[in-house]
Amino acid sequence: MPLSVLYVDDEPDIREIVALALSLDPDMTAETAPSGAAALERAKAGGLDLILLDVMMPEMDGPTTLGLLRADPRTRDIPVAFVTARTQQHEVEHFRALGAVGVVAKPFDAMTLAQTVRALRGAAAP
Repeated sequence: MPLSVLYVDDEPDIREIVALALSLDPDMTAETAPSGAAALERAKAGGLDLILLDVMMPEMDGPTTLGLLRADPRTRDIPVAFVTARTQQHEVEHFRALGAVGVVAKPFDAMTLAQTVRALRGAAAP
C-alpha cells in the first residue's frame, strides 16, 4: 500500500515541485493543499500517513494548523512534519515540542525528498 502524503503550502510552485518529487517514488502518493484550512478538511477524510506542513502561511500558519489537527480525534494521530527555512536548533526543538515528528529544511532537495519523507514516517511509526 503506497504511503499517502499531504503537502500543505500557500505557494503553488512549491506544491507542484513537491507533488512531482514525491510522485517519483512508486510507493508514495502525494496530495497538496493551499492552506491550513484546506489541510484540516482533507485530513478529516482520513487515509493520510504523513502531513508536510509549511510553517509560514497567511490566515492560518503551520503551528496553528497542527494545534487544530491535534485537537480533533479524527486527525490527532496523523504524523506531521514542518517544512521551513527556520531550522536553527532551538526552532527545531520548538516545532518538536508542538508535536511535529520532524522538520524538513527549505530549500529542500527534490531528488531526496521522498527518502526524507520515508525517514520521517519511520520516525513517527509506533
